[in-house]
Amino acid sequence: MAEQAVDSGADERRVAVPDGGSVSADAGASEPSDGGVAGSDGSEHSVRTVAIAVTAGVFLGGVATGVAFPTLPLLDRVLGISAVMLGVILAANRIARLVMNTPAGQLIDERGARKPMIAGLFVQGLAPFGYVVGLYTPAVDLATLPVVGTVSAPGLVFVLARAFWGVGSAFVFVGAFAIITGITTKETRGKWTGYMRGGQSLGFPAGLVVGGVLTDVFDVQTAFLTAGTLALLAGVVAFVVLPDVRASAGARVPLRELPGLARSTPGVVPVGIANGTIRFLFGGILLTTAVKYAAELELQVGVLTAAGVSGLVMGGGVVVSSISTVVSGRLSDRVEHRALVTLPAFALLAAGFAALALVPSFLGVATGVALVGAGTGGSGPALLATLGDISPTGETGKFGGLYNVFGDIGLSLGPLVAFPAVTTVGYDLTYLACAGLAVGCLLLVNATLLGAETDSDSVPDDEAAGNAATDADTLDPETLDPETYDD
Repeated sequence: MAEQAVDSGADERRVAVPDGGSVSADAGASEPSDGGVAGSDGSEHSVRTVAIAVTAGVFLGGVATGVAFPTLPLLDRVLGISAVMLGVILAANRIARLVMNTPAGQLIDERGARKPMIAGLFVQGLAPFGYVVGLYTPAVDLATLPVVGTVSAPGLVFVLARAFWGVGSAFVFVGAFAIITGITTKETRGKWTGYMRGGQSLGFPAGLVVGGVLTDVFDVQTAFLTAGTLALLAGVVAFVVLPDVRASAGARVPLRELPGLARSTPGVVPVGIANGTIRFLFGGILLTTAVKYAAELELQVGVLTAAGVSGLVMGGGVVVSSISTVVSGRLSDRVEHRALVTLPAFALLAAGFAALALVPSFLGVATGVALVGAGTGGSGPALLATLGDISPTGETGKFGGLYNVFGDIGLSLGPLVAFPAVTTVGYDLTYLACAGLAVGCLLLVNATLLGAETDSDSVPDDEAAGNAATDADTLDPETLDPETYDD
């Protein structure tokens, strides 16, 4: 094992690496948990450095997703495919991720998070280059399917590329959760989870802007190539910085037994239901119906009509969501029970949908979307950090995968419910029902999580999840064995 030497300075740790050089990292003297974690080569990284690298990875992955997204809905005109086939292309990544979430978690628990997350980032990076291949694939009809219509060779290439992206994103999200959980303590887990989720939230809208500009100024291919380059860059950053941080691996659990494992751990199912509900309400209902609701109300701001107004207010909602994510993550570290942070978050979510329903004007829509954004962002870090706190040793990846499964189910069901609902009962009753669902989730989550967190207070730190680093000593370079984190 490499000999290690630590300076006594309050702001910096310097640790010898195998080749005799040294790595400098902020120690964060004011926060004991920002000590060092060992890389696979025996080098030392600060918790801050690793957490920022994870945040940068999910941010760049989100940007890459956003860059490609404005161009994908245009594929029916570019490739001459049916609207249904276009829908299959757009949904392929979500379907693939839904299937891969729990296997990704299983693998991460067994092998550590570093390699799977880096692999996921590079898989995401290759997917947009598959889009470019699809643009140049000869327009040969391969089959005609009921409902879907004609399946062309370019369409099939895009479906496979999107599915490829979904597989990669499963490993990225679950890996990011496992790493953040593994390197933090209960006292700082909410803060760094908030930063990670905030980066994820900001990446997508930033990419939407970049992708739209690139498509207009240059062409679709340029947008795809940029998306791939950004995602590959995220993989390079992760490869250079991320150590292999993991708890001791738990026993291998067959996928069919994961629901039973989740039910046996108090709090896991309510956290998953809460995540699924949030994604259902925000990504499934609101994002799906916002532009049509703006058109129904004939909203206009200057030269902007329904599409522009909805884009404006949704952009504002995403920014509010990102800010509340960071704030609530820090706040969840300072309260006695993290679940308390979800009380105002779900209340804001409910108030936002109520405002949308009861104040049918630009002010009502803008305020409602901002409140929904604040509630969405405010609840995420507390839920994820709670999941990290209560997950048993060696099961962090599995439970992170299950958490993602609930979210993807919510995202998938939302559009299926949204259009029939607003057509049948109208926007006002649909949004009021969403407000009621948020209140119901508030009661469910807090009634169960407060009890679960109280019980977890009596569980020793080394039984907790992400508790590869539950104790400051485990991050101290004098006591940490780099072979524990061998790549």
